[in-house]
This record gives sequence, structure tokens and C-alpha cells, in this order.
Amino acid sequence: MSTGARGVVLERPGSFRLAEHAPRPPGPGEAQVRVAAVGVCGSDREVYQGSRPAGYVRYPVTPGHEWSGTVTAVGEGVPSSLVGRKTVGEGFRNCQVCERCHAGETTLCDAGYEETGFTLPGAMAPTLTLPARLLHPLPDDADLTAAALLEPAACAAAAALRAAVRPGQRVAVVGTGALGMLAAQLLAASSPGDLLMVGLSPDAAPLAGAFGATRYRTADEPAADNGTFDVVVEAAGAPTTARTCAALLRRGGRLVLTGIPAPGAYGLDPTDLVVRQLEVRTVFGATPEAWAHAVRAFACGLLTPLPLVTHELPLDGFEQAMALVGSGDPGVGKVLLRP
Repeated sequence: MSTGARGVVLERPGSFRLAEHAPRPPGPGEAQVRVAAVGVCGSDREVYQGSRPAGYVRYPVTPGHEWSGTVTAVGEGVPSSLVGRKTVGEGFRNCQVCERCHAGETTLCDAGYEETGFTLPGAMAPTLTLPARLLHPLPDDADLTAAALLEPAACAAAAALRAAVRPGQRVAVVGTGALGMLAAQLLAASSPGDLLMVGLSPDAAPLAGAFGATRYRTADEPAADNGTFDVVVEAAGAPTTARTCAALLRRGGRLVLTGIPAPGAYGLDPTDLVVRQLEVRTVFGATPEAWAHAVRAFACGLLTPLPLVTHELPLDGFEQAMALVGSGDPGVGKVLLRP
């Protein structure tokens, strides 16, 4: 019997349909979630356009890796107390038994890449069924609209943990998208002595200030403070930003790369790295530790993603959401779909 519920299915690049959605009952160790909101990001647009690297997508697929919702059912072996809880969940489906997983580096799982919304069904549908071990329950009064941004927030948390900022240090964040703003807010909680944000438009300055930046400048402004920062987080993923970030660092400073540029980007100068003894750390996705960090910060009010949301659309607005995300309009922040 048809329920009338529908989800997005990408049959192949550029071809999608709204298909009837049949909720999958949770099996042993699984939970079923009623999706409240799902975020749309550049990687979803890559799946839609067909530009996501081979091995990191499998068609047909229901996209949606940034989501929030409420647990509606659990399978055998899962505490029944989870039912009714507001929640978010990790996307990487790690094996839990390889050496990398045992070391806590679950995004580097030796079993290979599998992720919700890319190689496995995602949240652009009324329900999502996934391993319960991936869930991070939220407080009962959590705002599920804001919580839909906890996946990028977890990636930002991974960057903040890798940055290891100490109070009083000089910090810069390059990139003013959702990832950069969330990283700035988490870094601000470490009490840096200076927190500069660098972006493309002066219009981003007020929001940067609201997210903890003490200063803001555009990328084309003269950089009189190059060579003075202890830590720089790259969150733009543009072809030249890695070198821009390295130039900001003092000798012996730390660079954390989180954005992923297209292949062939203008890379770092190894001579510069060696002579100035720069430390480079990278982030790909978010480990359980980073997820827990983001969820704790959200639960206690240190992380407030809601101001980043500019558009909310029903699920049949999927194509419009893709256009908004790729528009380059500075007025477009985070786009959410509501199943």
C-alpha cells in the first residue's frame, strides 16, 4: 500500500526523481530515524553533477549526509530508550576492527570508503535506517533545524582538535562558508589572543564577528600580518588558499587543511615548509571524537549554527537547492531540505 512518502533518488549524474519511499525496518544493531532536516553542501552538488571522484559515490543513490531527526524504532540489541530521542549521526561506515579504527581514525578505515548519502542511502527521504552506534543523541530541547548542521560542525571540530590552539595564540581561518564559520566559533572557545577570518566579500564581516572573529579582511587586501600567526585553518578549498594560509604562519607554525580543492591545485612549497619548519595537518571527514566534541559544544550553547541557514525548501525543491548551492551568491548560506 502506498504511503505517499517520497525520497530523492539520483539515478545517475544529472538525473533524479522523487520516488516512493518505503521505510526500512531496523535490523539487529540498527535504528530508524524520522528525518527532520537535511543540509545540502558542495559534495551533494558533486554527486548531482557527476564530478565526485570515482570510488566516493555509487549510483543510484539517495543523497543526504548532513541531517537531524528523531529515533522512531530500534532493532535487536539496541537500547529501547533511544526511541523518541532527537539525534544526529555519523556518515562513515567504518569496520571497527582494523588497525586505523582501533586507533580512532575511523575515516581512514582499511575496509574502504562507505558513507551515508554517497555510497549508501542518505537522508533526503522521510526516514533513514543506519547502525545505532553511529548516532549522537541530542538534548530534548535541541533545535533540529540547527542540528542539521552538526555534520559540517563535526568536520570543523576535527579541524579545531587538530589545530590544538592554546589560550592567547594568534589564529586565522581562511574561508567564510559554513565550515569556516563553524571552525571559527569552535576555535574562539579556546580563547585565542587574535582570531582573523579571511574571505572573499566584505559582506561576510558581520557574520564572522558573530562567530567569534576579532578581525576580518578580504583575500585581496594587503596582508601586513603575514608570518605572524601560530595556527591557520584552511576552510575554503580553493586552488590557491593552501599557500595563502602558509604565508600567514610564523616560523614553526601549524597549518590545518580542511577544504578539498580540485585536482591540480597550486600546492605548498616544500622548501618553504622545511626552512620555516611549518607543521601541516589535514582533515578528511570527522571521527567519533570530533562528532562528540561538536555535539557537546552544541548542547551547551558554545556552537550556534542556526544563523548560517538562509534557505529551507521542501524535498521537491531538490533541483532548486542544487542551483542555490552552486550559484555563488553571497546571500546563499546553508540550504536545508525538509522531507
